[in-house]
Amino acid sequence: MRLRALLDTDALGLKLLGGEDELDRTVRGVMTTDLRDPSRYLSGGELVLTGLAWRRNAADSEPFVRLLAQAGVAALGAGEAELGDIPDDLVLACARHRLPLFAVHESVAFATITEHVVRQVSGERAGDLAAVVDRHRRMMTSGPAGGGPDVVLDLLGSDLDLRAWVLSPAGRLIAGSKAAGPALPADVCAKLAAEHLSAARTGRRGPHRLPLGTTLYSLFPIRSSGRSATQAARDVRETVLSDWLLAVEADASDWPEERLDLLQGVTQLIAVERDRRDAARTVRRRLAQEVLELVQTGAAPAEIAARLRVAAPVLLPGLGAAPHWQVVVARVEWEGSDIEAGPTAQSLLEEILVDPLATGPEPSDRIAVAHTGDEAIALVPLPAVSAEHDGSEAGILADALLNSVRDPLSAGLDDDGRVTLGVSAAVHSAEGLRGALEEARHARRVAAARPGRVCAAGHQELASHVLLLPFVPDDVRRAFTARLLDPLRDYDRRHRAELIPTLEAFLDCDGSWTRCATRLHLHVNTLRYRVGRIEQLTSRDLSRLEDKLDFFLALRMS
Repeated sequence: MRLRALLDTDALGLKLLGGEDELDRTVRGVMTTDLRDPSRYLSGGELVLTGLAWRRNAADSEPFVRLLAQAGVAALGAGEAELGDIPDDLVLACARHRLPLFAVHESVAFATITEHVVRQVSGERAGDLAAVVDRHRRMMTSGPAGGGPDVVLDLLGSDLDLRAWVLSPAGRLIAGSKAAGPALPADVCAKLAAEHLSAARTGRRGPHRLPLGTTLYSLFPIRSSGRSATQAARDVRETVLSDWLLAVEADASDWPEERLDLLQGVTQLIAVERDRRDAARTVRRRLAQEVLELVQTGAAPAEIAARLRVAAPVLLPGLGAAPHWQVVVARVEWEGSDIEAGPTAQSLLEEILVDPLATGPEPSDRIAVAHTGDEAIALVPLPAVSAEHDGSEAGILADALLNSVRDPLSAGLDDDGRVTLGVSAAVHSAEGLRGALEEARHARRVAAARPGRVCAAGHQELASHVLLLPFVPDDVRRAFTARLLDPLRDYDRRHRAELIPTLEAFLDCDGSWTRCATRLHLHVNTLRYRVGRIEQLTSRDLSRLEDKLDFFLALRMS
């Protein structure tokens, strides 16, 4: 479609501010962004829509417009919701670069313009396939709840004979077409998500191809169509752990432009539904933020309890008894970056806390997550535990949260990101929430001291020696372990001996010669020889409790 046609559509609320001589340009698609540099996502011919959150002062307009012009976009649409009238510096910059500029009235949602352009462009380029996109749009907007991603995927199956699925960045199945048959296995979902995140981190443009066995999948990124998701984004790392993806069982590398454009349009329609889902979380997030602020400021338990009574019906509708609560703290960190990772941690924690076997876009209705700085904090309601239990064994287990998402997240974190997570014990009342929050934060710090890109720790671990190890300075840890273990490692390397495994087994068997020899399939005399060599090399005595403890801690810290 041409830019001139946009002005003729009154429902779009567009006002031309410059570029009258360029209105015959062709529009190939739409991109909504508030990135300061969105050029990596542009291929040319787009109508770019922006809420102007990237503009801090008048000097920002020139470089932003220059990047758009160099990318070959068709026009720029600036929303009036944030600043009212469009700034003169933006108008002048567009005039200098001959980039048509539209003002978008504050009453018009960017999603409305996106859907209109997708419909028109698909009609012109895909002929009969335009009806598919139009049917998608109507079905997704036909009722209060929308049609959901499932409706779009069903039509891809019935009209285009495509088997397709929508996945979260953690590899959870959000939706699948009926034509796709049985749900994708969890390990396949994880591999698809990992490939998607890896491609995003390396800057590769979609669709991405991934062969798994005899099946070839093409992966299309689904980026938010709303303003909030990109309002402050300046780096791919701000959204890589929250964007959905569309997996299609096909080789898209040989598709014609018309079909690729259609699939890109479908991802935009699914993104609209994603934005609806995120908007529905607003109430839960606000409740979590209010409770968190009360807890952190030391409010009276009665005040916190009153707020929880308001939250419980929202989070656990129909629950008769007052719930117990558990606190989960997560942190996303990027090396050498000042990215505010709190929103990413919030979105990621909302995803991680969903049962990995659950499907659909809304299984996290009962999870409330707030964020502050780079930290996200979840208030998770649990059914009331029976009176004879103290709740310490009930609810969420730290390791279980990450088992199914570790591989995809590691791909998205690449070599410069980390996710650490801590889980509190269940508490029975408002009085226990402050302690639960501190417990979860402390457990997260324990997790942060461990190696690996994705780590978690639970409250159970705070009652043992592991509580102390993470807070030993790194140089002290290295010196302590080197003094005890380096002589053994050097000996093993030179003589192909197994003193380190022998030491570990001896300590695991509580110093029992018989049990240790049996475990290692050694004669007791051979075991005694090895232990003697360990003592000789380290000048320690493994019959003494103090020396056993030193070796135990050195192995744990190494």
